[in-house]
Amino acid sequence: MSLSPSVKMSGPKKRKVDSECRVFNKEWTTKYFFAEVRSMAVCLICQETVAVFKEYNISRHFATKHANYASKQSTQERAATAQRLMANSQTQQKNFHRQTAIQESSTKASFLLAFKLAKASKPFSEGEFLKECMVETAGLLCPESKGKFEKISLSRRTVTRRVELIDEDIASKLNKKAESFKFFSLALDESNDIKDTAQLLIFIRGINDSFEITEEFLTMESLKGKTRGEDLYNQVSAVIERMKLPWSKLANVTTDGSPNLTGKNVGLLKRVQEKVKEEKPDQDVIFLHCIIHQEALCKSILQLNHVVNPVVKLVNFIRARGLQHRQFIAFLEETDADHQDLLYHSRVRWLSLGKVFQRVWELKEEIGAFLELMGRSDEFPELSDKNWLCDFAFAVDIFSHMNELNMKLQGKDQFVHDMYTNVRAFKSKLTLFSRQISNKSFAHFPTLAMQKEAIRNAKKYSKSLDDLHGEFCRRFSDFEKIEKSLQLVSCPLSQDPETAPLELQLELIDLQSDSVLKEKFNSLKLNDFYASLNEATFPNLRRMAQKMMTLFGSTYVCEQTFSVMNINKARHRSKLTNQHLGSILRIATTKLTPDFDALAKKGDQQHCSH
Repeated sequence: MSLSPSVKMSGPKKRKVDSECRVFNKEWTTKYFFAEVRSMAVCLICQETVAVFKEYNISRHFATKHANYASKQSTQERAATAQRLMANSQTQQKNFHRQTAIQESSTKASFLLAFKLAKASKPFSEGEFLKECMVETAGLLCPESKGKFEKISLSRRTVTRRVELIDEDIASKLNKKAESFKFFSLALDESNDIKDTAQLLIFIRGINDSFEITEEFLTMESLKGKTRGEDLYNQVSAVIERMKLPWSKLANVTTDGSPNLTGKNVGLLKRVQEKVKEEKPDQDVIFLHCIIHQEALCKSILQLNHVVNPVVKLVNFIRARGLQHRQFIAFLEETDADHQDLLYHSRVRWLSLGKVFQRVWELKEEIGAFLELMGRSDEFPELSDKNWLCDFAFAVDIFSHMNELNMKLQGKDQFVHDMYTNVRAFKSKLTLFSRQISNKSFAHFPTLAMQKEAIRNAKKYSKSLDDLHGEFCRRFSDFEKIEKSLQLVSCPLSQDPETAPLELQLELIDLQSDSVLKEKFNSLKLNDFYASLNEATFPNLRRMAQKMMTLFGSTYVCEQTFSVMNINKARHRSKLTNQHLGSILRIATTKLTPDFDALAKKGDQQHCSH
């Protein structure tokens, strides 16, 4: 760091403030051994400062405390001494800056690792183990840096504080984004944790004027007592008020269809609609029943319990007893079977039944041989019943088709129109399947096609598919109500303006007549296309698109987050507080990035315990 040239001062306000140690007056520095350090006049001998930049104050300090210092030195020698003292002061500052930078880096690393621990659903106490691993590894790979790793604070309490601050930072970012929402929607679901506390998860999906869509975890509300519609509404209302979100911008609420949420008189949705009407009488909230949940419920119309129950019983018979399970696995290895084990069936898992059926069907020969070897084949006579096997084959194929649909409906950030398009396509497929099977054609049912009894039972299976089609039509009536609006937003160029709402007709004609906009529609993503539309020319069309794009088609995000909740608040972490559980869920699901630099620079975080 080089010395600055002489600077003549007339007062502190006219100086250029510099954070480095520098000569502010060559004569004063040589005569009184003073220099400027961080906008203060500092004595190079004792490191004390003076309050006012005046020669009288500086000379009085020198005469009072250092009168005989370098008194026998010549002017050149005093200048050399001053330069040496200046160099020492600069070295001290460099060390201070370096230590401060190292401390900030260590704190930032601590925040980053706490974020990773929460993101991966790891206990807070594992921070100490993580630090131990890093220190040991650094000792082997870079011994000169081992001390830096030792300075990272990762104790259980420190990680807990870090997680709390990260949660606050993410929530603050979400609140800032919410201020610009033109519309927002909510996805709600409620479930019990391992301590039987009812946890209400709320996700928000909002869109701003630039058609930027934000889908984030809003909050987790713990319900200690009853979970009536009134109780749920009070929690949701408090959250919206706390976020300062206008009820008039609420476009949609999607739930799992439970009575306390959907009750016509006292359910949460009824109360939400009344609240929105108070602020904006012409605003209608779109209430949707989770599209994935409804698809799973449609299976019941097939009336296949006479197939499901024996299959579940068979799987439990083999897997529920340790010895038999081990013997079965060994038997599969000896026979070189395609699979190494059976799958358990879980009613709460959407794809479970279809996968279990497929695995049991593919291993039915090995299962039969194993039961005969164990002398227990008489307990499962269905495996030798050709009519039952034919029904089983039909179930395997139809559940396979439904699982394929289910996979298309899963995932985050899905546009409702795309989800409902998959459902409409499946309904058309059911019509095709029914017609083909009634004509003794099993092209799309390969498992059933291998059964000789399939032709004799074709009429029964055709009727089952018709019933399933009717159930799909009945259950998805709430999506049918908004189907025209969805199509208008997703395919505006092919819509007949005369059938569109009055306020959109002229805008649709302008849009369909513009060749440039047609090219944009074919080349841009849907939200980017609507963002490119002139707001003055297409205000109503943009508003319609914003509302439709914010809709939650399912509670998939809630169901996925409940899985994260069960991993975190498990048997070994049952005392995890609701506050910290909510922080973990936010961190585990967020797409926002915390401001680690700002968090690390907070003064109260610089000296945390290890």
